[in-house]
Amino acid sequence: MYNGRTDLMEHISHFNQRMSIHSKNETLMCKVFPSSLGPVAMRWFDGLSASSIGSFKELTRAFVSRFITCSRVPRPVDSLLSMSMREDETLKTYLDRYWEIFNEIDGDFDDMVIRTFKVNLPTEHDLRKSLTKKPIKSVRKLMDHINEYKRVEED
Repeated sequence: MYNGRTDLMEHISHFNQRMSIHSKNETLMCKVFPSSLGPVAMRWFDGLSASSIGSFKELTRAFVSRFITCSRVPRPVDSLLSMSMREDETLKTYLDRYWEIFNEIDGDFDDMVIRTFKVNLPTEHDLRKSLTKKPIKSVRKLMDHINEYKRVEED
């Protein structure tokens, strides 16, 4: 349900995914689209002039024009550079903050993400020492290494 505050391109993408088997049926796509709208967006839709929309592409173009300020702007990769593990912060809390920002970055920056994560840990942190001894080449392997470290630490 689009509420007028979330990313409109994500909403359109999710709607298209749900309707993928009907994507060739423009009329149906246009008729079902309003059911995905919340009150604010529905008021906009109800305010459209009769016969002003001729295709689903036109409808999504009008929707994007109206709610353009709700587009999510990806964070730049250097957002991770300003992060560091705070004194007395748990690894879990730091990981939560780090991955939240990581998930808002578009692009493939595995090397930088891995180096930034390691460098932003305190110098004396065992996980940083472990990552220095055994270099990691992918974010997936970094996550696996962190999970292994957490399991060992909890035991």
